Amino acid sequence: MDFNEVDANLAEIAEMYGNESYIKRMKKLFTGLKAPRDSRAYKVAMIEIQRLSAPISAVLLPLLSVLLLVVLSNASVTDDRIIETQIMEAEEMQELEDVEVLEKPPEDMEQIEIDVPVDTPNVSVENVQDTPMSPQPQEFDTVMNVKSPVILKNIYGDIRNTGTRGASLARFGGDKQTEEAVMRALRWLKKNQNADGSWSKNKVAMTGLGVLTFLAHGEKPGDSPEFGETVRKALEYLMKVQRDNGLLPGGGNNYDHPIASYALCEAYGMTLNPNVKYAAEKSLEQIIKGQHPTGGWTYKLFPGVDPESGKYRDDTSYMGWCAQALKAGKLARLDVDGLDKSMRDSVKGFKANAAVNGGFGYTSPGSGGLTAVGVLCLQLLGAGSDTTVRKSQDLMDGWSIGEFDKENKVGGSPQYYFYYATQAKFHAGGKRWANWNAEMKPVYIKAQKITKNAIKDMNGKDQDIGWWENVDAHTDRPVMDTCLVALQLMVYYRNLPTTSREAVQVEAEIEATSTDTGDIEVDVGNL
Repeated sequence: MDFNEVDANLAEIAEMYGNESYIKRMKKLFTGLKAPRDSRAYKVAMIEIQRLSAPISAVLLPLLSVLLLVVLSNASVTDDRIIETQIMEAEEMQELEDVEVLEKPPEDMEQIEIDVPVDTPNVSVENVQDTPMSPQPQEFDTVMNVKSPVILKNIYGDIRNTGTRGASLARFGGDKQTEEAVMRALRWLKKNQNADGSWSKNKVAMTGLGVLTFLAHGEKPGDSPEFGETVRKALEYLMKVQRDNGLLPGGGNNYDHPIASYALCEAYGMTLNPNVKYAAEKSLEQIIKGQHPTGGWTYKLFPGVDPESGKYRDDTSYMGWCAQALKAGKLARLDVDGLDKSMRDSVKGFKANAAVNGGFGYTSPGSGGLTAVGVLCLQLLGAGSDTTVRKSQDLMDGWSIGEFDKENKVGGSPQYYFYYATQAKFHAGGKRWANWNAEMKPVYIKAQKITKNAIKDMNGKDQDIGWWENVDAHTDRPVMDTCLVALQLMVYYRNLPTTSREAVQVEAEIEATSTDTGDIEVDVGNL
């Protein structure tokens, strides 16, 4: 090794860490600025500039601040300006226009029957009463563009969008005709929506059904060009009329609450809107609070013993909407105390109204149209392989849609029962579903009433509208009739079959994150 070279390197290192005079540093600075940009001398000069900038700034900035204060202190003071004002007299002021006020339902609104008892007198549902309403949430459209990572990641699956609807139609038996009938129904609902976002006549319940119908087709606020505004107005209506305690008001037996709660829960799962989340969770609290120790529910969410019988009255028809709301809330991953336990307890409530040889009754064992309610709800609640369900499915094999608008063996409200039966058979799959679907499609398509070129779509093109009316004993026609049929014609992509691999995986994921430790065992069967 050349010791002279070593000494030179050491000298260079010593020079780097030594203290240089100010004149020498400035000389290096100006010499380096003249050197090529990629040279070491130029880089050393740039570093020297950065070092010198700090003390210079420390001197100049305070000096500039002092000069600025001197200038401002010597500025001339201007005279105050006197502004003339004119006070308007009260009688001269014009009335405000275009102020949207929540419409108050008329006191004499026609009572609408939507209960579906098998052998009891008709039960009416009245209009919304004057009751304290909840504080108004922030404007819905301030958060309506929040995108859900999935469209209800659960048994609903990521199947309610344009890209996958066609595949689901082909896979499960839908076709172009069923989809055209659905579009006519959606446009009819849009054209007949009230200015406040509701649908008549029983506003809360019918608005809930309307929301469910649009959501089934994947139509969401901020996302659907043609129907997004319709859904937004409907959801805002439900949130505006909801009371402080979460109850959605309704007259008569108040089917309104569980139906509207079902819609709010599903809407949150598809929008992740925090306003909807709050309303949905508050509504579920009321359902859980109104559940009997027997696991069932009755009219008005009454939680106590029936004064006449001295027992808890568990109504299969009413329970059906409560169970659907709970399931939608669970799939939307809403955080409500007691939700898991309430779902497990409800299995016990349904089975109490099950007949030994198959079938479900109204408030006791039976084998009429409410059999479909019991079957679907137990499927949704994870008890689809229960012996009661299998026997009830055998019983339902003898059902026929036929002329759905005429009374037949299932009872006086066939389309109401078929709303449940279509879903129950879809979840059962196989020949049960294939046979039912083959009969259902032509009957409903033929029965739709159509008005040609009655509404313009998002592109300004004239489109047909269509609706259904039947002779069910208890219905709010034609809105309820139209929603129930449309929901059946969207079953192909509205739900994933509970027996499918995708649904099983998601159900397992949801159960794995559950913290409920209730002691009610449920036969999860095919889940």
